[in-house]
Amino acid sequence: MAASYYYAYALCKKVESDAIKIRIPSKSLFSPSLIAAAAARNVFGGAGIMCSSSEVVAAAAAGDDLHVSCYYIDPNLNAFAISSAQVYSNTPADFDFKLESLAQSFKTLTEFAEHLAESVDIVFPVIHGRFGEDGGIQALLEKSNVPFVGTRSKECRTAFDKYDASLELQRQGFITVPNFVLQRFIQGNELDESGLSRWFSDNQLDANSGKVVVKPTRAGSSIGVTVAYGVTDSLNKVRGIISEGIDDKVIIEIFLEAGREFTAIVLDVGSDFDCQPVVFLPTEVELQSSDSADTSEKDAIFNYRRKYLPTQQCLLSYFCKIHFFNQADAFQVVYHTPPRFPLDVIQKIREGASILFKKLGLRDFARIDGWFLPASAKLSSSEAIDFGRTESGVVIFTDINLISGMEQTSFLFQQASKVGFSHSNILRTIIMRACLRFPSLASYFSESKASPRSSDNFQQLYFFLCVCSYSLVLRHTTEEVLDACTEALEPARAALTSQLRKQVMDELSKGLNNHNWFTGFDISDEPPMKFTLENWIKLAKEVQATVFIAVHGGIGEDGTLQSVLEAEGVPYTGPGFSASRICMDKVATSLAVKHLTDSGVLTINKDVRRKEDLLNTSTSEVWHEVISKLQCETVCIKPARDGCSTGVARLCCAEDLGVYVKALEDCLPRIPPNSFAKAHGLIEMPVPPPELLIFEPFIETDDITIVSKTTNENERLLWEGSSRWVEITVGVIGKRGSMRSLMPSVTVKESGDILSLEEKFQGGTGINLTPPPLSIMSTDALMRCKERIELIANTLELEGFSRIDAFVNVDSGEVLVIEVNTVPGMTPSTVLIHQALAEEPPVYPHRFFRTLLDLGSERFM
Repeated sequence: MAASYYYAYALCKKVESDAIKIRIPSKSLFSPSLIAAAAARNVFGGAGIMCSSSEVVAAAAAGDDLHVSCYYIDPNLNAFAISSAQVYSNTPADFDFKLESLAQSFKTLTEFAEHLAESVDIVFPVIHGRFGEDGGIQALLEKSNVPFVGTRSKECRTAFDKYDASLELQRQGFITVPNFVLQRFIQGNELDESGLSRWFSDNQLDANSGKVVVKPTRAGSSIGVTVAYGVTDSLNKVRGIISEGIDDKVIIEIFLEAGREFTAIVLDVGSDFDCQPVVFLPTEVELQSSDSADTSEKDAIFNYRRKYLPTQQCLLSYFCKIHFFNQADAFQVVYHTPPRFPLDVIQKIREGASILFKKLGLRDFARIDGWFLPASAKLSSSEAIDFGRTESGVVIFTDINLISGMEQTSFLFQQASKVGFSHSNILRTIIMRACLRFPSLASYFSESKASPRSSDNFQQLYFFLCVCSYSLVLRHTTEEVLDACTEALEPARAALTSQLRKQVMDELSKGLNNHNWFTGFDISDEPPMKFTLENWIKLAKEVQATVFIAVHGGIGEDGTLQSVLEAEGVPYTGPGFSASRICMDKVATSLAVKHLTDSGVLTINKDVRRKEDLLNTSTSEVWHEVISKLQCETVCIKPARDGCSTGVARLCCAEDLGVYVKALEDCLPRIPPNSFAKAHGLIEMPVPPPELLIFEPFIETDDITIVSKTTNENERLLWEGSSRWVEITVGVIGKRGSMRSLMPSVTVKESGDILSLEEKFQGGTGINLTPPPLSIMSTDALMRCKERIELIANTLELEGFSRIDAFVNVDSGEVLVIEVNTVPGMTPSTVLIHQALAEEPPVYPHRFFRTLLDLGSERFM
């Protein structure tokens, strides 16, 4: 089972220049020496999201007046001081196995806390789930008298436990969802089946088919949440949560059939110990599915994957909305800020969240989730409990998140940007507010008023992406940005948003203007402007912009966008038209480097088939033709012209091919796990289906396993090494003809044989070993590998930057080319940042992206 990791941040002692240093355990923050502590436990999947949060906090908070350091706590509760470069890892497993030799360690958590007491000014816990939100890290800091951001340990314990929180909400007069709790006690594993049956009956739920939600009481980030039907199914789901080690206390709630989910950020703008919470514009979370969706889709809930995987059906290009494509199948989650609720409901949400924040004794900031039930919906509750009732329906609060996720596009930043806060501004405001509780820190901030900082000290650089406000681009995908822009232009929505935004900003100003350190709001929320591609390029030329191409696949990678920009003389990032066109086509790529065999660059044999031919020919016949031609027993099938991992699968027999072809025929958005002979995970499919598909021999590699329950680095990384080939991904950067290889990363597949879409793009998912460990690949083989990667890049006439995926022989350094991405994915999970940070000296993200822009700007010089 994968371990769950926790992070915290702390602000450090002031230095002679009166600047504040920030120390960050495994992720950094800002303000006086900020420290981030990370702790790991059990198996929950929130570790990587904490990495993403720490990365954002470190980058956004640091400045001349704030210094950040980072700390990490592993699954065995061993604390380490780690480098700021490791903050940018996608998941702690990227570096956890080598911490003993690279990081300063602390013998015990007590020693760690004592170190913080001596070295930092204030701690900002960025630890999601257990140990971070259940009062664990807070109690440790309280015991050593270390100031920290956020709620105290006692209040954390109550708010974090979903069952205890519901009881407290009920005592405070809030309407709650009827629920029942089941717990495994030490003396036995028996669950209270009879009690659960009575609860079903009391709530008029059918014992065989009553629909409920089952979830751990003490877990964050939507981990373990599922739908169940009836008593027996509910008990099975409960046992599953317990057996997986997520929690031994599970809550069952009535499924709110007509409910509409929302989440709201609360910021305390008071002084000292005076709490003055202001609730931002709430966000409605809409889950979309088609009328034809199966039961699993209709029972969709806002789970971990939907929250953190940046996709509306595999990063679909909106250029592909063709008549036979059911768009509802593609969309999974849509956010609406403010919600599409009646005004009285929105006001009740804001009022209730503010009262709840104070009643539960929360501090600084929090995220509160809940549901709106229209007046037509039925929900049993005591008539004496009336908070949450409106003429339009009922507002119910269900979850309290004491450490809101802080990845780039999180709810915290989406909602903060709607009312005038940039990432840096809102994070600094939270920290400054916490410092006001501590006289020594409060006096520091009363003496100095920091100026809003620019992201860099570079000369002003003009580059044009799209005329959208800051808040509208804080989305996972371009589809979500497009939807947000469309909604923002609707007159009624625009008027409501403007009205509510002014109300919230007035409330914020009333509290924050009392503090000398508050410099005001630093972003506006202007309506978007729509351009044709032609007019957009003309505007880019007019303002002398350098276009940063970030369109993954489609016109962004097949040479189309490069061609039109080149024709107008507009500089852009990445390879030119010809190289882009070749690399988009996997067959053309192989042909272009096939002559490099004698130089140690190999290509994989391919058999290309038309989709129509596959649909109209016997799968058995096709299968035998393919394995005969490729001389292999199992094959890898993939689209001939597509990026990422969509549609990539391992096929072991004719029956597997039949399943895949059927998915193409039915235009399925995904193939369910374990649909083929060999176990595999969910396979996202390209929509619409590709016209050409490639068959290749499947390349066998040995599994690499990261083991956390040992202190020996060699034992922590398990690799049999019999095949001598591993899969790598490598960034290349530079000018045409002199491209340079970054440090390769070994990609670790956590399940199945194919690197999944989640492992490439989902925040906090996917392990990359950068550089390849010496126990796998020697320094000599690594250098030969990098030389061959550079040879490939220069042969293909790449320029700017690209990413090459390949297999490498760990003995000889020979490279077997898989594909070349001329516009690599630039999500927060991108491995290119890890590789840039592995350079000597490390190249941090702001410098890395500036270098790419400089290379693009020099294209026509």
